[in-house]
Amino acid sequence: MATQLLVKAAAVYKDAPSPVVPSVAEIIVGLVAFSILFVLLRTKAVPMFEKAYAARTSAIEGGMERAESAQREAEAALKAYTAQLNEARGEAQSIREEARVQGAAIIEDLRGKAQEEATRITAAARASIEAERQQAVSSLRHEVGALATELASKIVGEALEDQVRQSGIVDRFLVDLEKSEK
Repeated sequence: MATQLLVKAAAVYKDAPSPVVPSVAEIIVGLVAFSILFVLLRTKAVPMFEKAYAARTSAIEGGMERAESAQREAEAALKAYTAQLNEARGEAQSIREEARVQGAAIIEDLRGKAQEEATRITAAARASIEAERQQAVSSLRHEVGALATELASKIVGEALEDQVRQSGIVDRFLVDLEKSEK
């Protein structure tokens, strides 16, 4: 049935132009329209595309150059900051060393002052002890003299009231006593 339909359609459209092959007039109009369109695109659109392409290319290249320049500047700044940091570290180290030396000097100075103060206190204490010892010896001599005189007067049976004689006897007794201890 399909074949019969095709045969009938071929008989009816036998003299009609072919839908696949265009006519000569269509080809000429198409060529003229294509030529006009080609010339317009070539003279108007393509230069604008070329200009946009060139601008885009220069912008990209300029951006790359700016990026490289910024990267070089950043590297230079990093080197400068690193140098400053190293310098600051060195300066901090020297300040710490100086502070340590000053601290040691201060400690040594304080030790010297403390030693001097201890020596002064020790000397004052020794002097005080010696004064108290001398006072105790003097007091003891007086008491021993008084006791010895009282004892001697009780033994001898007569009063030894002469003060000068009494102190001479006591002094001789104590000197003899000190010699016998040595």
